[in-house]
Amino acid sequence: SQLLMKDLHFDGVPVRIYFPREPSLGKRRGVILFHGGCGIFGSIRGFERICRYITRKSDSVVVSVGYHLAPEHRYPTQTLDCLAATVHFLQNADTYGVDPARIVVCGDSAGGTYAASVCQELAHRTDIPKVRAQVLIYPFLQALSFNLPSHQQNAYTAFLSRDRTVHIILKYLNKDCSLKEPILAGSHVPESMNLKYKKWVSPDLIPEVFKLGYKPPLPASFLPQVHEEVPELFEARFSPLLAEDAVVCLLPDTCIITCEHDVLRDDGLLYKKRLEDSNVRVTWHHLQNGFH
Repeated sequence: SQLLMKDLHFDGVPVRIYFPREPSLGKRRGVILFHGGCGIFGSIRGFERICRYITRKSDSVVVSVGYHLAPEHRYPTQTLDCLAATVHFLQNADTYGVDPARIVVCGDSAGGTYAASVCQELAHRTDIPKVRAQVLIYPFLQALSFNLPSHQQNAYTAFLSRDRTVHIILKYLNKDCSLKEPILAGSHVPESMNLKYKKWVSPDLIPEVFKLGYKPPLPASFLPQVHEEVPELFEARFSPLLAEDAVVCLLPDTCIITCEHDVLRDDGLLYKKRLEDSNVRVTWHHLQNGFH
């Protein structure tokens, strides 16, 4: 009874918009939300409850994006859908009673990947309003290493284990699942690439408090045939943590939420450090008893 909802399409992408019924004295804030589900699962309907909650509690206009799912719609359709919907909302915010200078991009899990990617894609755009902030809820941010402390500590955690994470990635990309074991071992990454990205993706960058019981894995033998099968894993669009500094330094204020019992915890910790090193303002919330 407190909200109005509309189902529309933004540049061909299905969206559901949630409006507070109470009239506003001025233009409201906007939140554009990308749901989680590994790019394979999830829907506007499945995330309706959280969207209603955000709309009520923040007195904002919330746009839930129903991007097309893999594997029927191949990568990077999902990111491009999220980007198209965001650009449309930024360009037409006034139509929905929203201040275009106060629009937040938000997502959980794979939705957090899309939120991070969208903000990077828009970093150099000067023809549309800037995204005010990004909210990344236990995001997936890199496929370079699956041997960080959080991968080891939560390797067998229910729902999203280390093994299942890589299995789902391969399903999402329409790849042969026999690639899972060499990727888990790190055989998909040449030494030159490991050296290049060590400044951004390394257990050495994780605070000691999160490394309890961590044992550095034995070096894996590089397998060129595996590397050639999964070039997408090294694209910034897929692994936003690998974006260049020239992009990262232009990103908006950021809120990162991590959970202790989550294989993706260290992705969030590493991105937090990268953003802070690039003088991006970061708010970080860590849930000690939280899980993915």
